Amino acid sequence: MYHLNWDGFNNGVWQDEINVRDFIQKNYKEYTGDHSFLAKATDRTSNLMDKVQDLFRQERAKGGVLDIDTETVSSLAVFKPGYIDKDNELIVGMQTDSPLKRSVNPFGGMRMVRQACAAYGYELSEKVETTFKFRTTHNDGVFRAYTDEMRAARKCHVITGLPDAYGRGRIIGDYRRVALYGVDRLIKGKKADKNNLGLNSDFTVDNTRLAEELFQQISFLEKMKEMAKNYGYDISEPAKNAHEAIQWTYFAYLAAIKEQNGAAMSLGRVSTFFDIYIERDIAKGILTEETAQELMDDFVIKLRIARHLRTPEYNELFGGDPMWITEALGGMGEDGRSLVTKSTFRMLNTLYTLGSSPEPNLTVLWSTQLPQGFKDFCSKVSIDTDSIQYENDDIMRPTYGDDYAIACCVSAMKLGKQMQFFGARCNLPKLLLIALNGGYDISSDIHIGPQMGVIEGDTLDIDNVLERFGRYISWLMKLYVKTMNVIHYMHDKYCYEKIQMALHDTDVERFMAFGVAGLSVIADSLSAIKYAKVRPIKNATGFIEDFEVEGQFPKFGNDDDRVDLFAKDITHKVITELRKTPAYRDAIHTLSVLTITSNVMYGKNTAATPDGRKAGEPFAPGANPMHNREENGALASLNSVAKLSYDDCRDGISNTFSITPKTLGATDEERIYNLVSILDGYFAKKAHHININVMNRETLIKAYEDPEAYPNLTIRVSGYAVNFHKLSKAQQQEVISRTFHETI
Repeated sequence: MYHLNWDGFNNGVWQDEINVRDFIQKNYKEYTGDHSFLAKATDRTSNLMDKVQDLFRQERAKGGVLDIDTETVSSLAVFKPGYIDKDNELIVGMQTDSPLKRSVNPFGGMRMVRQACAAYGYELSEKVETTFKFRTTHNDGVFRAYTDEMRAARKCHVITGLPDAYGRGRIIGDYRRVALYGVDRLIKGKKADKNNLGLNSDFTVDNTRLAEELFQQISFLEKMKEMAKNYGYDISEPAKNAHEAIQWTYFAYLAAIKEQNGAAMSLGRVSTFFDIYIERDIAKGILTEETAQELMDDFVIKLRIARHLRTPEYNELFGGDPMWITEALGGMGEDGRSLVTKSTFRMLNTLYTLGSSPEPNLTVLWSTQLPQGFKDFCSKVSIDTDSIQYENDDIMRPTYGDDYAIACCVSAMKLGKQMQFFGARCNLPKLLLIALNGGYDISSDIHIGPQMGVIEGDTLDIDNVLERFGRYISWLMKLYVKTMNVIHYMHDKYCYEKIQMALHDTDVERFMAFGVAGLSVIADSLSAIKYAKVRPIKNATGFIEDFEVEGQFPKFGNDDDRVDLFAKDITHKVITELRKTPAYRDAIHTLSVLTITSNVMYGKNTAATPDGRKAGEPFAPGANPMHNREENGALASLNSVAKLSYDDCRDGISNTFSITPKTLGATDEERIYNLVSILDGYFAKKAHHININVMNRETLIKAYEDPEAYPNLTIRVSGYAVNFHKLSKAQQQEVISRTFHETI
């Protein structure tokens, strides 16, 4: 098949089948130079961004939410077109009819929408309330099916953050398909798949469900064309130039965030794709470097003003008002070329042309084989902005190929071919305490799990503790899978992601993503029990409420196998137990060590632990060592985290690393060189992920005391970045208390 709008592109199988990867491989130009070619912001871009910054100021002044449309249930074409400055925007499209106005999306659950409106001084309209009296939401379905045990696990926070009252997110549509093929070609393919299903399959429960899903996908592809038409564009055909390629791709992403209020709405991997169109237009004289950067800037501005309506309860879990619009940059191709292009640089350059920002969540797929100029520029951007994170392409590429992206924070999947069922996290320190108390959670006063006596002995014995803890891990992991199966069955039934799944192959592979929190607390607790003396302290009713620790013990984060291997072995035990219970739709079980900013909430709901941590104190984020327990410098801390096995934690291992500028070096050149060396060394040890913050604690303290003086201060937390001022005071205090490495 040939289309006129593909003129100038190299031929390939991408013309005969939906295959964006083949298009990229046949047409992109690797760039191995430095950043010296980049253009600065134009006056048009700066003026537009000034208007955006003014909107952000208004939003802050109103407590974080500028406006809510409480009358209209969000969908693709229900709002009139909205603009920041219509005459000066290059890329257009908004979720509602004006910038930063949030919409209501009750399909996930009415309670969350109602509470979110009330939290910001709004009342959900009676029209919406009445309509949804006659609809079943995802949340309704989940709680109808939950067992008492599932409810108890949720209530006591041993499994928490479950997507049972909000959109699950973490599904990445291949938004590039709209630009490359046009919507009509995609509709034609989905209609053929639906017809073939009827001709060649028995209509089992699974196939009947898929037939309805395909009908919904086709319907919403048509709605996406209507949405774009409202803005004056016809996206039925392939994009004919770079401007249209970016606009078409953005329309596809916009359709997704209009339809779904998902926990994480990742963008994918678009920069190298865009570059093919940009380079073609530059060669034709249609674009210059300056106007190419303008297109990228306008696209990113639209991503920065994306908003969802959240409850305070949600924000306690996922602080900073994030969307997780994650864009994967760089990485290596299977043919040995890097996927770095000039547009990879242009995307990073938006952190200079527009200023630092947490969105989009820019994620560099790092390889030791990446071009040196790109490595150096990434290092410079990290040092200057604290706005990007890194993941190890060399350990992900063998599993996912060279056209994967990152969902939410750190988890990989093949674009358009794999999807993920998000599953929050289980609280391992709480589970240990429940085990020690024989099936009783002292924090919530709930009896749960296998019921037996409180563990015996005046001093905890490591063998007895491990045997009992193992039994409770087995129990909870079975319950965890069953709970997730309920949630995702109901989400598919009542809150199905029609546009995102329309931009996948019909035959899609599924992951079910489980998680653990408090890993370093568990590792240190078991180390204390083995190498020191830990005496349980009981309350008047005979349950353990605290611990007395006598003596020293190895602590996670110091490159000491005696404690580090506890962490490694526990993650292996958890994923092994999870895999024993089949997952919904034959999903593949994966595991993350990731807490987002929930580490504060997890700690608040967890009693004292055997490592000396007091009741209510925050956990360390993700896979991080507990705050300020690293005694041997930055590299030892990184080495401990690197020992966790990616094979056991395929959903990701989040590590947030903060280091002072002085520690990295005395000059800019030294700092860039040293940070590149740290990244190369860390990832050479098969580590998976790292956030980089290069800053002094004093800066955060000043921002804590005077937030208006630091409105754009960006900091990497656990798997994503936030504007520091958007965190709660408790979350800010926890970030300030983290280790800032002052020795390598």
